[in-house]
Amino acid sequence: MSIIPSFLGRRSFDPFSLEVWDPFQSFTDLASGGPSGQFVKETSAIANTQIDWKETPEAHIFKADLPGLKKEEVKIELEEGQRVLQISGERNKEEEEKNDKWHRIERSRGKFLRRFRLPENVKVEEIKASMENGVLTVTVPKQPQPQPPQPKSIEISG
Repeated sequence: MSIIPSFLGRRSFDPFSLEVWDPFQSFTDLASGGPSGQFVKETSAIANTQIDWKETPEAHIFKADLPGLKKEEVKIELEEGQRVLQISGERNKEEEEKNDKWHRIERSRGKFLRRFRLPENVKVEEIKASMENGVLTVTVPKQPQPQPPQPKSIEISG
């Protein structure tokens, strides 16, 4: 017996589930023309690729968590005229067997794309990237700050 109403026969109450019931889930299903979970999961990868950007005295450092991706599946590009750093890639869907029964799909999949406008004081020709344990690190070195002119002492004669 279900305590929470069943919209379109898709929802029943599970007292041991950690999942939060969304009363608007079925309305989203109708609006998107199918199960909203599938639509959201495939498009949410774009929004859910979280990237940290920190600035040190020497460089701008970008770190992205990309678990399960190989470095060949990630693309880093720079639009030099615009100084725009673009990090993109795709997490593909797992192969499904005909007899498989999925109970839960929570990992995001699909394409992701993030763009960052770099400040003017970067050395675009020295950008480096590495990937270790599913963490992509892009280091963009900064140009040294110009030294402010020092006042010149003039000796008074006389």
